[in-house]
Amino acid sequence: MSEILARFRQSYPGFTLDVDLELPSRGITALFGHSGSGKTTLLRCIAGLERPSNGYLAIDGALWQDGAKFLPTHRRPIGYVFQEASLFPHLSVRGNLDYGAKRCGCRPASADFISPPRSPHAADSRLAAPHGGAVGSGRPSADFSHIVELLGIGALLDRKPERLSGGERQRVAIARALLTAPRLLLMDEPLAALDLARKNEILPYLERLHDELEIPVFYVSHAPDEVARLADHLVVMDGGRAVAQGPLAETLARADLPIRLGEDAGVVLDATVAEIDKQWQLARVEFPGGSLWVRDEGHPVGKHVRVRVLARDVSLAREEPSGTSILNHFRVTVCELAADTHPALLLARTETNGQSLLARLTRRSATTLNLAPGAEVWAQVKAVALLG
Repeated sequence: MSEILARFRQSYPGFTLDVDLELPSRGITALFGHSGSGKTTLLRCIAGLERPSNGYLAIDGALWQDGAKFLPTHRRPIGYVFQEASLFPHLSVRGNLDYGAKRCGCRPASADFISPPRSPHAADSRLAAPHGGAVGSGRPSADFSHIVELLGIGALLDRKPERLSGGERQRVAIARALLTAPRLLLMDEPLAALDLARKNEILPYLERLHDELEIPVFYVSHAPDEVARLADHLVVMDGGRAVAQGPLAETLARADLPIRLGEDAGVVLDATVAEIDKQWQLARVEFPGGSLWVRDEGHPVGKHVRVRVLARDVSLAREEPSGTSILNHFRVTVCELAADTHPALLLARTETNGQSLLARLTRRSATTLNLAPGAEVWAQVKAVALLG
């Protein structure tokens, strides 16, 4: 059975976590929501750092928690990456990675392995213990060289953490977590402490993990751009509950989510680079419902990419647009009209050849255009973000 079943209910002062999830055991599942929505509490329950009075957790048929049964954190084959890198300051990068390799019984990368303190101050001690006898033991050992190459940290191995940038420290922390050969990787807002430059530095490496990892990843974030770029599956948290869950594109296209996404409401399209216009430095990407012109980011023809179209960048018209600077426009059918974050606004969910697109407009405009489910109109897309 290839799935993750997670059911937790626990009351805290002023807050109750109450979730019942069926999630894929492959790819990246984003736990998304505002601060205090329950994302990190849910992640800690999965890690065994919280023990709800009512909890159930099974990973691919392996039972980790159910009633009286509770697998402690140090026996759960997980890797955990915190907001802060939590590296051992007295060890080099290589020493920090060797520690991860030792935890899973893999051979350390260097002969001069230095054991960290018994109760490392930089990480939860329950996460620092070896996975001795863990469920899923016998999983394949992590490949040190491959993980170092994957995260681009080969040149950093002899440095101490104090000589690393924030983005470099986080890449080392991710590598250390992967070297424990986990069956599940948990990431708690790993980019939250980074500035925009460092965040943009590390995102390509996270995309490489997305493409190459066989294990499931739970990724906590309140940043819609990270979720759109990385996730395959989305769980939207609010008030301790999962108010929406499902495949990323399908869930983002729901018209009832803007109340939680606000200005970031929009859809993500899986597309392929179909044409390069070198004269104007543009690229045309094709998706099941049509095609869009975007800025040429150097991707070759045939490259699979993700594009993000925000609802605020989509307008609707009854007639085919002409004499406009907007390059992207195509026929769509209105499927649903829903209330938006302000009473003056509506969100229209439209479709073109089965592909959903969201448009934000005023109620006045919707009335003027006589919009209703089933109406055929033209969508104009003013801006498109190529996510890579």
